Amino acid sequence: MAELNQISDRMVLVIQCDVKNAEEFRAWAKDRASQYVHDLNEENTISYEWHISDDGSQATLIETFVDSDSMSVRLANHAASPLASEVMDQVNIKSVLCLGNAKDDAKEVLSAWGASFQSHHSGFHKR
Repeated sequence: MAELNQISDRMVLVIQCDVKNAEEFRAWAKDRASQYVHDLNEENTISYEWHISDDGSQATLIETFVDSDSMSVRLANHAASPLASEVMDQVNIKSVLCLGNAKDDAKEVLSAWGASFQSHHSGFHKR
């Protein structure tokens, strides 16, 4: 069993978006974006997951990282990738929520996207 209220360095990004064209987005997210990020083999990226509403008008990207440094690697790789401009063709970002104890460099990058931040407080993680 996981220890209760153990300190966690894990980071989670939750990015809410309005989808511009559901059919194009579905193909892009699955065949282009997810494949591209997967192939980067970022050692401490835990997950990269797109979720979409039934009507295709809303999408949420959830990314999970071992720690703030791992998230900074992902952010730098994103900025240097062709996905940085492609994503703006697919969605309008509505909000960015950063969960965990983000370091100043990550906060600086995410603040440019209008991110809000919440530090880890309590709970447990089983896996």
